[in-house]
Amino acid sequence: MNKQYLLDTNIVSAMLKPSPPIWKKVQDVIVAGEKIFISTISYYETKRGLLASQATTKLQRFDYLRQKYEMVGIDNEPVLDTASEIYATLKNRGQPLPDADILIAAMAKTYGLTLVTDDSHFDRIEGLLVENWMRESANPDKT
Repeated sequence: MNKQYLLDTNIVSAMLKPSPPIWKKVQDVIVAGEKIFISTISYYETKRGLLASQATTKLQRFDYLRQKYEMVGIDNEPVLDTASEIYATLKNRGQPLPDADILIAAMAKTYGLTLVTDDSHFDRIEGLLVENWMRESANPDKT
């Protein structure tokens, strides 16, 4: 079975920069027949930032990117239940995360997706599959 990935907001943002090295990894994933998703949270976080800064070129790139990858959302009970469990676990450990990150992690866990992020704080979430394509593209010889 092919892997499926959910891009965190920082990865989406990195992909909007001119000639980002991360595109090689994205192309490798697509060639391998694996699927990439964007969360509704990352869509919102990215689009609001681009609109606020009037980054028209990046907005065009983002619209193109959005057309290439399907979105997943938080509009069902299993995702919200998983998010609630993540929140409670982290709060009880004294390791809270922002709600947006908890919701993104919950989508990844619920849908069985590997979260692609450059944020190490996601490592606190048990059972969450995480990859960092930013480090991989910076160190292409390491696997």
